[in-house]
This record gives sequence, structure tokens and C-alpha cells, in this order.
Amino acid sequence: MKTRTPTPYLATPAKPVVEKRHKGAGEVRIIGGEWRRTKLPVTLKSGLRPTPDRVRETLFNWLGQSLLGWRCVDPFAGTGALGFEAASRGATHVQLCELDADLVAQLSVQVTRLKALNVQVLRTDGVACLMRLSASSVDLIFIDPPFDSLLFEPALLAAGKAVKADGFVYLEAPIAWTDAQLEPMGLLLHRHLKAGAVHAHLLRRIA
Repeated sequence: MKTRTPTPYLATPAKPVVEKRHKGAGEVRIIGGEWRRTKLPVTLKSGLRPTPDRVRETLFNWLGQSLLGWRCVDPFAGTGALGFEAASRGATHVQLCELDADLVAQLSVQVTRLKALNVQVLRTDGVACLMRLSASSVDLIFIDPPFDSLLFEPALLAAGKAVKADGFVYLEAPIAWTDAQLEPMGLLLHRHLKAGAVHAHLLRRIA
């Protein structure tokens, strides 16, 4: 009886593992104004959470489509979506404050690309940025720090002093803030929207 010589087992060559390059968080679009539909890059950064399009659209519907002549400050600029949106809609001066060096560089690139002469980029802490503002000097302040930070109260307190009597403070937070919480900051709730995990508030100064 012949014995069959076993056929050697040929293992299937393992496919090389290709490491996927993370492309970051993508991009956001400016919704209205001079730079409508312009894309802004979004870098993958811890705590960076661009304001959703729906929320930005609602916010600027609340404010009115034109911000002609307004002075605005975005102390936690990140991608710059809120600040560039305000500049696109005619704001005279928009100050973007950001502490992260990479994001500051990216914001500066966008200012150059858009020829945004009404936008100023500063590398600084957001609360410090607000505290340096003169009292009652700003028409619109965006408060949108990382959701897991302890920056909300000091930022709102500083914003309540810096915003004009007829100005606005926009607050984006993981919870709904009440008038009882806002009153010590000199602010009160004007409008509110919940979109997913985001609570968007438009605040006014207490008369």
C-alpha cells in the first residue's frame, strides 16, 4: 500500500496591515454673507467641537442676517467658524482668540486666504482675552469652550461686563443654563435651542 506524501500546508500570506491615516474631523462651511459656502478646515484636536451648521444657522437667524458695523469677540475660536461667520456678515471687527499654536496658525492661514481685514487672530487664553476688553465695548461675544472645562463661569462673568447694554452673548454648553445661574454674571436668557448634545443660548445683559 502506497503512502501518500502529505501535501505541505501553505499558509496564506497575511495581508500587510495598512494603517489608515486619520483625516481629522473634516470641514465646516460658512453659511451666509460674503464668504457663503466657503469651507474651513477642522483639525482633529481634543475638545475641538465646531458649532453644528443647524445651530449656527439658527443663531444668525436670531441675530439677523446682517452684522454690519458690529464688534465681535470669539475667545475660544477653535476652527473660527463663529467668528468668520460674523465677519462674513459684515462685522467691522472680529477678534479670534485661541491658545493652541496649531489652531492659531490655521486661523491665520484662513485670514490670509479670505483677505479678511476685519479679523484679528491672537494667541491667548480665552478668559484672559475677555478680561482685557473694555467695559460695554463689544456687540457680540461667543462663549464656546470645551464642554469638559471649568471655563464657563469665569468666561460668562467677564463677558457680562464687556458686552454692550444692547449687545448679545452666545453660549454653547452641554447643559441648559437658567436665569438663576446667569443672573450673577449680569446676564439673562433671551433664546434657547437644544440640538443633540448641544444647548445653544442667546443671552442679553440685565438692564
